[in-house]
Amino acid sequence: MRLRTLLTTVAAGAALLAPALVAVPAAAGAPAGCTASDAEIYAAQGAVTGAPGELLACRPTALPGVPHNIKMKAWKVRYASTDHKGAKNVISGFVAVPEAPWTKGGSRPVVAFNPGTSGSGLQCALSKQMSGQYVDHYEGPNIAEFLKAGFAVAATDGVGYLDGQVHTYMVGANAGHALLDVVRTARQIPGGDLKPDGKVGIAGYSEGGAASLWGAQLAASYAPELNVAGAAAGGVPGDLKITAKQLNGSLFAGFLADALVGLNAAYPEMPFTELMNAKGEQAIKDVKSHCLYGTLAVFLGAKVEDFSKDKLTLDQLYAVRGPNGVTWGEIIDRQKLGVGIGTPASGARYKIGFPVFQYRGFFEEIIPHETEDATRAAYCKAGITTQWNMSYPAEHLSTDWLAAGDVTKFLGERFEGKPTKGNC
Repeated sequence: MRLRTLLTTVAAGAALLAPALVAVPAAAGAPAGCTASDAEIYAAQGAVTGAPGELLACRPTALPGVPHNIKMKAWKVRYASTDHKGAKNVISGFVAVPEAPWTKGGSRPVVAFNPGTSGSGLQCALSKQMSGQYVDHYEGPNIAEFLKAGFAVAATDGVGYLDGQVHTYMVGANAGHALLDVVRTARQIPGGDLKPDGKVGIAGYSEGGAASLWGAQLAASYAPELNVAGAAAGGVPGDLKITAKQLNGSLFAGFLADALVGLNAAYPEMPFTELMNAKGEQAIKDVKSHCLYGTLAVFLGAKVEDFSKDKLTLDQLYAVRGPNGVTWGEIIDRQKLGVGIGTPASGARYKIGFPVFQYRGFFEEIIPHETEDATRAAYCKAGITTQWNMSYPAEHLSTDWLAAGDVTKFLGERFEGKPTKGNC
């Protein structure tokens, strides 16, 4: 899919949602106790004392960005989590629970959802976009599929959307922790009616697909009390170095710009801003101010070599060392998926005891096939029950929508305890 088609598609989606950009009423029947203001949900982090997943603030909201007028109760949430260095942090997101009763046995299940790339501007947070405060996204139909199936949705904005922050785009542990913790948070909302024994599914596409697999890899060690039944991940950039090589100088170089600035936000001790020339300094500002549509347009065809004083290539950037001797390349390798994984009976660092569904479009043009296929192969080699589908007749963006029914079905069957086999 060429960039013009992609941008037209996104713009058309925004136009369809544009009427939602009005004052948004509170959800009917909102429970007492969720009285935070919108400003308080997104306020600067400050000191953090809450345990991982602790609900720090909430407010009822409507979600006009989710189509089909599904009757639901929804809340914006602010919650505690843990960053990639083990320090406490604070994250925003939202929780939505269908009003229709759950009738398939047991407690209502929850889908932990991480969106695809939203962009790094503070206005780009998924919870702001789904609540109608800004429109530059495409995930509403996918969230609707989960809600129509009766699943609750606990969606994280991800790390870096509070005042004064920058989104730590593609930092694995940050994404995985945030995704698991929002489920813990969802069960604490006054009147939310989500039970601790409810099954959990993990889902996401593209950036969200990487987050989904990080959530899957970290679940057993970070959130062992969660009854995770399955994880679905599509369009996964499993190896950032392979992905960066293809993005550099391409129509989709904006994703690479997001990643570089996001990594710098997560590792501020590493050399980065001081390496930039004037064009690079402006690029950082552009990343921090734009969402998906704007970022892709600004960085159309951009090459990383043009933004540093010494015209550093990707390989040269990877060789840059920080004050503790670690290189950027080593930090980026830490984000690689499928490394150190195994079954619960293994001695692997990351134990996965539930089925995983991975998928990509047949005409994928943004994420290199080799890294998506390699991530699936790594899961198969580790003995993890893995379903794989690469037959969707679409490019990157459209595959997200085409696969929504299969993702919902896969998670629904896991919630119902139906057996599954991999197709490795």
